[in-house]
Amino acid sequence: MHTDVLVVGAGPTGLALGIDLARRGVDALVVERGETLAPGSRGKGIQPRTMEVYEDLGVLDEILAAGGPYPVGMIWQDGRQAGEHRMFDPAEDGEEGSRFTAPWMVPQWRNQEILRTRLAELGGEVLFGHELVRIEQDPEGVTAHFATGAPVRARYAVAADGGRSAVRRALGVAMAGETVDPDPLLVADVRIPGLGREWWHVFPPGTPGGEGTGSASGFLALCPLAGTEDFQLVARFPDGTGIDLSPDGVRKVVGERTHLAPGEVTEVRWTSDFRPRAALADRFREGRVFLAGDAAHIHSPAGGQGLNTSVQDAYNLGWKLGAVLGGRAAESLLDTYEEERRPVAARMLGLSTAIHRDEARRGAGTRQLGLNYRESSLTRETRTVPGVLRAGDRIPDVTVDGVRLFDRLKGPDWTLLTLPDGVFLVRPDGYAGWAGATTDGLAEYRARVGA
Repeated sequence: MHTDVLVVGAGPTGLALGIDLARRGVDALVVERGETLAPGSRGKGIQPRTMEVYEDLGVLDEILAAGGPYPVGMIWQDGRQAGEHRMFDPAEDGEEGSRFTAPWMVPQWRNQEILRTRLAELGGEVLFGHELVRIEQDPEGVTAHFATGAPVRARYAVAADGGRSAVRRALGVAMAGETVDPDPLLVADVRIPGLGREWWHVFPPGTPGGEGTGSASGFLALCPLAGTEDFQLVARFPDGTGIDLSPDGVRKVVGERTHLAPGEVTEVRWTSDFRPRAALADRFREGRVFLAGDAAHIHSPAGGQGLNTSVQDAYNLGWKLGAVLGGRAAESLLDTYEEERRPVAARMLGLSTAIHRDEARRGAGTRQLGLNYRESSLTRETRTVPGVLRAGDRIPDVTVDGVRLFDRLKGPDWTLLTLPDGVFLVRPDGYAGWAGATTDGLAEYRARVGA
């Protein structure tokens, strides 16, 4: 089989990239080692900046319909409600130039379904049951070999196959990191019909279960998953503990750490365990292969940054691949993917780790609206006195003279904006690439970036 771009992995990263390439008319193929999309709620929080990306990719309405806002946390002590806990620092409406002010909850399995449906609408597809075993490169392209099925020949490939990326290992790209927390976590999707869904139920460590029974061991939380009948259970265990992932094991820990009886957990729909880590790949590009998402950076789930940083990797890379493959830009444009995204991933890793260790809050930084590319080699600020909005900044979601800027920015193309404080050429991913008091010098910039 032949394609322009081979995307390995059908998680949110790979599916978002597939959508972005498909709407640009790029011949792309998404392959997935599993026989279906990955199950489980996993990364359930979609941050405001990612919601803006989803609007541009054409899935916002479905995402809004499938999810809901996060509930307030309720702390339990000895079977009684002991007080509320707010997980996120609130933002005022319009504070950061966005219609979104807080994360939106959609279980990852549902997020993936929505993205796959959109990919199919655009003519794209996912080939399941394709486990990569070897990848080869030459000056003209990449050849991927799978455990079953024919090899795939592509001009470029993207590793979006997760933290244990087979592509990254095959390329020999190292990933440096640290254990964020030595204590392992159990994550499960469960059904507890008798438990109220108006709260994110939190049972602190050292808190016995209700009615004087149970264990004084670690933390447990039950978060109602918006748009479903499920709760996401997270439980922390001491280092060295073997975690029982069976339904009975899950029911047992609920009975030990909460006021609920084990039998009140009527279904255990999915389970997983992991040890929180933070890791960053040494490079995001090796020849004609790019690393994106968890294949490039692994986060603690505490900050809700992993999935969101990953989708925005895809959003950054998609337009650059489209420009080069379409002959509108030089191949060197692709070098700016690592230049721009690796520093962002490093900052988000630091934030996620700090939140996990209670050294930082879930506030403006986690919403990712303030991220910018001011230092990128693609960014050109030509004004001697820049205004508030500078080259490299995200264009805010505001209305000017009755026109919503985001309505003008939608789609896969560059956009020229003339505002009171300057002229801006906006990249396809919504950041100002060039800014000037007039259009002097703009033509040269456009030729360089294929705008």
